[in-house]
Amino acid sequence: MAADGRRVNELATGVWSLGQKQGGHVHAFLLEAGGELTLVDTLYDTDGHRILEAISSLGRSPSDLRHIVLTHAHRSHLGGVAALKRASGARILAHEWEADIVAGEREAERVTLVPHRPLRAYFPLQVGLALGLGKHPPCPPDATVEDQDAIGPLRVVYAPGHSPGHLAFVWPERRLLIAGDAVSTWPYLGAGWPAFNLNQAQHRESLRHLASFEPEVVCVGHGEPIQHGAADRLHEVAEAA
Repeated sequence: MAADGRRVNELATGVWSLGQKQGGHVHAFLLEAGGELTLVDTLYDTDGHRILEAISSLGRSPSDLRHIVLTHAHRSHLGGVAALKRASGARILAHEWEADIVAGEREAERVTLVPHRPLRAYFPLQVGLALGLGKHPPCPPDATVEDQDAIGPLRVVYAPGHSPGHLAFVWPERRLLIAGDAVSTWPYLGAGWPAFNLNQAQHRESLRHLASFEPEVVCVGHGEPIQHGAADRLHEVAEAA
């Protein structure tokens, strides 16, 4: 749910933010272009009801959802993937290094149990990933995607570091960047959550690459999107990482 209480928060023409408190103030993003809907991530819920309700509130039907693409294979971001696949028939897309996790064939890489900031993400999120808890209903992807691929109006940006197959997305005409968990704004602005970033060197390089797009809007996996001074704030995060 958006900060102002709305279930669907329009960020730009054809771009809506969908969020929920559970899963660390996690967000997913719905996009419309050419009469088709594309969804980035599926929130924490396993039944997909928030996203289905958002689609309905826009006067659309689940069959209008053609692509569901995942930034990475952590539970907060793919809880509803199986339910949404059943409801819409949309193609499920992920990077090849995350695809077997989405399919339920392998666990996501575990993180440390040592507490890291933000402490509000420690339990149950960090503890859950450290212990391999919080399984999602598996759903084999229909295809894998890689850097520079086009999905609906989006261009794929390979941005590893948070996880080996972590993806970001740009909509150049909208100057929109969906950064996934490379950047977070909850509970404060930063380079994601340190305990969850598996390769810090890759993560830093990915942040610098993402900042080079000079976006006007930055959508993040945890917290509200950055809609004011987004490019400058993204450069600050990249420089501090």
